[in-house]
Amino acid sequence: MAGGRTFLSRAYAVGMDLALPLLRRRDARRLREGGVAPERTRERDGRAGVARPAGTVVWVHGVSVGEAVSALALIAAMRALRPEWQVVLTSVTATSAEVLAPRLPPGVVHQFAPLDTGPALRRFLDHWRPSLAIFVESELWPQTLEALAGRGVPVALVNARLSERSARRWRRIGRTARAIVGRFALIHCQDAATAALLRDLAPPGAAVPEVGPNLKAAARTEPPGAGALAAMRAALGDRGVWVAASTHPGEEEAVLAAQAALTGRHPELLLILVPRHPGRRDEVAGLIARAGLRHAARGEARALPDARDQVYLADTLGEMPLWYHLGGVVFLGGTLVPVGGHNPFEPASAGAAVLHGPLHANFGGVFAALDAAGGGETVADAAGLAAAVERLIADPERAARMGGAARAFAAAQTASLDDLAGRLVALVGRGP
Repeated sequence: MAGGRTFLSRAYAVGMDLALPLLRRRDARRLREGGVAPERTRERDGRAGVARPAGTVVWVHGVSVGEAVSALALIAAMRALRPEWQVVLTSVTATSAEVLAPRLPPGVVHQFAPLDTGPALRRFLDHWRPSLAIFVESELWPQTLEALAGRGVPVALVNARLSERSARRWRRIGRTARAIVGRFALIHCQDAATAALLRDLAPPGAAVPEVGPNLKAAARTEPPGAGALAAMRAALGDRGVWVAASTHPGEEEAVLAAQAALTGRHPELLLILVPRHPGRRDEVAGLIARAGLRHAARGEARALPDARDQVYLADTLGEMPLWYHLGGVVFLGGTLVPVGGHNPFEPASAGAAVLHGPLHANFGGVFAALDAAGGGETVADAAGLAAAVERLIADPERAARMGGAARAFAAAQTASLDDLAGRLVALVGRGP
């Protein structure tokens, strides 16, 4: 495989290894603050928390919740072809570990990824001895790639996506970027712009970047627990409901203004408000109070709304499938403020009509394509959001058509997932 070391990559390696004690302490503190058991923080130093299973092990890495969860569908497709293979799925955040824990199928274990330093990588690779390494989206660590190449382990980059800002950085370090791209035996991109950039950077003999199925489209929302769904439906009765999911600071105000306007005409309507970060529950509860709306919070006790509540604050982790399957209308946050948007395939695959703002750079043309397919609609502000929600709750057939179009759009994205899985499986034994 093409690829090699440059002065910049050598300087980076020296700097990272010198910084290891500081990095180790910083990451251990962050994980402990996120509720991770102290013994698991050692995994970032390459010290495995579980024994290595016998046979072929594949290493799959996604930095945080979205990337790691999106990898599960690909892992399932690969293990359908090679059920005897074992997978170590790594990420770096406490939240990702918490979300993944109940979702891991047999044959898949979670570990925190090793730091991109020589000592941590040696410990991790000596223990797991992977036959294939797969990195999701844009997690490209120079020392990790070099260590895998030195051990003859083929490496794949899947669902690659580079923002304009990242693309500019890559072009500035052209020689080093070419060396990094040259380490991959397979490069699968989720959009044409990323594929074109990586093709420009690829050295002679490198894998040709291709556009393929978006893994986040294949990461279907799981059906909610039957008991939780039944309890919520009993609490709601025949009330109308809409969901504002993965909201950020600056968005809740618009969502609550929309709900305040709607309740004047639809007093029975309930908003289920799901902040992106549940730790903001007190802040968001204060915003709800200032908006003059009565609310209940789900909390760890899984409290239910009553008929007088106008907002239900969903402040727990791991229950997004429940909200997506309850609400036929979903506003997807991160799109009215400049954070780049969030995965629209999840509410779409649940059959929800997807409303969103115009700021969704992280997903390129996906939102535009969803809108064109009839499954989504762009809103500009609180007034536009209120108007769109009102149109849909007033016309259930329209909402159902929009939700059906969203579900069909998401399903169409998964058609070639099995082909990608087959190509990855074929890399084992080929070497870098």
